[in-house]
Amino acid sequence: MKNFALIGVAGYIAPRHLKAIKETNNQLVATLDKSDSVGIIDSYFANADFFTEFERFDRHLEMLRRKEPERAVHFVSICSPNYLHDAHCRFALRIGADAICEKPVVLNPWNIDALKEEEEEYGHKIYTVLQLRLHPEILNLREKIEQNRSDSIYDIDLTYITARGRWYFYSWKGIEDKSGGIATNIGVHFFDMLSWIFGPPLRNIVHLRQPDVAAGYLELKKARVRWFLSLRFEDLPPEVLSAGKRSYRCIEINGKPFDFTDGFQDLHTRVYEEILKGNGFRLDENRNAIDIVYQIRKTELKPRAGDVHPLAAKLL
Repeated sequence: MKNFALIGVAGYIAPRHLKAIKETNNQLVATLDKSDSVGIIDSYFANADFFTEFERFDRHLEMLRRKEPERAVHFVSICSPNYLHDAHCRFALRIGADAICEKPVVLNPWNIDALKEEEEEYGHKIYTVLQLRLHPEILNLREKIEQNRSDSIYDIDLTYITARGRWYFYSWKGIEDKSGGIATNIGVHFFDMLSWIFGPPLRNIVHLRQPDVAAGYLELKKARVRWFLSLRFEDLPPEVLSAGKRSYRCIEINGKPFDFTDGFQDLHTRVYEEILKGNGFRLDENRNAIDIVYQIRKTELKPRAGDVHPLAAKLL
């Protein structure tokens, strides 16, 4: 049994980590969040210590390490806002633990190299949650692409619309310096998946970049990708709205839909299982996706260059 601490326990993604720690038969000893709306802990680890101040959390974990080694933390699960991931990974290493960090592990590509240096200095590891790489349908697709020995270049349309209310833009998620912007906040896992399957980025064009919508054209080694990301209700297809749903996700490969709607329920637990077996996704695994979203955030807009996603064409 391993001991875990969790940073960001009041957040949206935290219950998946709580479930994964529980289902892998490990123990959560301490949690941290500036919000105290954390009753979810009772469903998993009612005896876990809880802190709203980082300094007291830090002191408590250091005390466990020095005076109660049987409760000392082996892993720190990081579910905090994106801009804090870097610092919280460093914290985990400094207290003698490995980190399990939600994506994006960092906002800027050069921060990956800095974290790798700290891994070497402290002798501990940073693992990242790239759970789509463990999805059965995505694994099957990657195998098919690898088995295709031709020089085929695949044409892909990525459309992801997940409507958000006004609250979003008052939270850290709506602040680019804290979230990385829309492409990072809701798109980084798709860009990771596509670059993992179809190869590293060769060309990255951005057609549209606003706080609530972005679009562009991405060339990978084996694919040409038109992508569209939106937080706006008005971009949802009529059939999605009439069904009372708030999200629409579609990936088409050479004009055919690629469906991976099911199979998400246990992916975080699978990530934890792999890490506990000594596997897991390390820092370098994140490099392509972090490079892609960084360039999307920083590159000059070119509204008509490359191939434009049909939904973006209506807004240009």
